[in-house]
Amino acid sequence: MALNDTAIRAAKPTEKPYKLADEKGLFLLVNPNGSKWWRLKFRVGGKEKLLSFGIYPEVGLKDARNKRDEARKLLADGGDPSEQRKAQKAAKTERAANSFEVICREWLEQRKDTVEPAQTAKTLARMENDVFPWIGGKAISEISAPEVLSVMRRMDERGARYTAHRVRSEISRVFRYAIATGRAERDPCPDLRGAIPPAKETHFAAITAPKEVGELLRAFDGFSGTFVVKSALLLAPLLFTRPGELRKAEWASFDLDKSDWRYFINKTKTEHLVPLARQSVAILRELHALTGNGRYVFPGARSKDRPMSEAAVNAALRRLGFDTKTEISGHGFRAMARTILHEELHIKPEVIEHQLAHTVADTLGTAYNRTKFLKERKAMMQLWADYLDKLKAGAEIIPLHGSAA
Repeated sequence: MALNDTAIRAAKPTEKPYKLADEKGLFLLVNPNGSKWWRLKFRVGGKEKLLSFGIYPEVGLKDARNKRDEARKLLADGGDPSEQRKAQKAAKTERAANSFEVICREWLEQRKDTVEPAQTAKTLARMENDVFPWIGGKAISEISAPEVLSVMRRMDERGARYTAHRVRSEISRVFRYAIATGRAERDPCPDLRGAIPPAKETHFAAITAPKEVGELLRAFDGFSGTFVVKSALLLAPLLFTRPGELRKAEWASFDLDKSDWRYFINKTKTEHLVPLARQSVAILRELHALTGNGRYVFPGARSKDRPMSEAAVNAALRRLGFDTKTEISGHGFRAMARTILHEELHIKPEVIEHQLAHTVADTLGTAYNRTKFLKERKAMMQLWADYLDKLKAGAEIIPLHGSAA
């Protein structure tokens, strides 16, 4: 006799499990703990097998019968429902192992030794917030260009167009890694070029008017924070290196007697040399008395074994009343130096670019060379420090043709 919902609900557990038969091999197994499992009994090659269809009431009587009918159809066609179930489970496991999220995390892990930890953390955060929730669980080989575009559009619609383009590039790198490791055949991201308008170019806030630079430098004298951060604040315009390079500076890289600072730039994978003006050496010698016994020139407030926070210089500028988005930021000192050195002090652009550690093409096609224009750069750095002193003092500045020009 076929089952009905009333009979199923009325079935009570006993000390031993028992069966309630339905039709065509389907039955309900009632366990002592009260759970009720759907089972299908069938034979393949003379051997009896069982297949589970789930728990009642999550799987109702009608659904259980539909599953039974699908299994019996497969049997009639010469198939084995239990083997099909195993194959589906194996395919699901394989899909999970080759999902976009799994491969992306693997890609981030294998490149972590060649990428700054902060950069890896930011990339992972973008993936966790904007990518994984939508395509992270899908097998990477099944992700289409429209699905990636959908991810980009969600970011673009909230006003993060630059991030959308950045994420497309990172997704593309994950696909290329999957192709190299045999888990995908093509990268759909190139198909999306032009699908979202390019982001408007934004520049780091920078002060480039000499008079305003003088006001900025005078404001530094009023900084009431720690001596370490104030020293970094004073050196930032003098050295105009990238903020990360300044805050992570190590004493072992400095030779104050020779007035130079040599270090490796992870961003460009090059060695760099910064000639130190007299003013820079004086600041560093004074700071050395405080932090010289440690590794970092600018140790963190909580631990001397770590450099100061990447937000320290910008936070100091904000304490002094400057808007780091519209007026001046830690990175903006590079634009300040580039502009004024060229427009006011008439330094050759290629000399400035080498000091900024940018690759400069020349007639020989040579790549960046840390010692290129070294004599001119030493003169330029001293000329620049002297010029900043005059701006700070409020002296009338007449554009010069310095010896580094």
